Amino acid sequence: MFLEPHFKGQRSGWIEVICGCMFSGKTEELIRRLRRATIADLKVEVFKPKIDTRYDDTNIVSHDTSAVLATPVDRSSKLLEIGPQTSVVGVDEAQFFDMDLPQVCQELALRGIRVVVAGLDMDYRGKPFGPIPDMLAIAEYVTKVHAICVHCGNLATHSYRLALGEEVILLGEKEQYEPRCRSCYHMGNILRLK
Repeated sequence: MFLEPHFKGQRSGWIEVICGCMFSGKTEELIRRLRRATIADLKVEVFKPKIDTRYDDTNIVSHDTSAVLATPVDRSSKLLEIGPQTSVVGVDEAQFFDMDLPQVCQELALRGIRVVVAGLDMDYRGKPFGPIPDMLAIAEYVTKVHAICVHCGNLATHSYRLALGEEVILLGEKEQYEPRCRSCYHMGNILRLK
């Protein structure tokens, strides 16, 4: 059961990170938090990396097709150009942002903004992905979500790449990736090397 962080009495800004493997519900959880902020009459601005056009050019879209309008940006410094009434900033697919993202989020939090970031914590090689490790280190609240392993039904923590190739960034969905538990992920990599 997920318990939302207790924010009552918090006077300054803060950073929340939602992380996990592919198909674990990161964007769905981000959208849920942003919608709750909107219901509370808070001004929300949402950003996504310009390179992520899988579902939509200007919306963040979860696998269950929930969507929220977002501003596509090519670098994290663009997040600092928010409107003066903005209380909450959402960032999806944070692993695709540049390494300045943690500093930008720190600056927003120091301005009194609640920053909610979602992204993959590991790439297909099982290595920490982009700025996410640094985001985890500076966040006040971290939520790790899990998918279900498509091979054994256990909790999935890894994004296993089905497609061949060495590039770290390969945009794709179920035709190119699947969620796997640690054991099935490593077994797949062993079998691939044979």
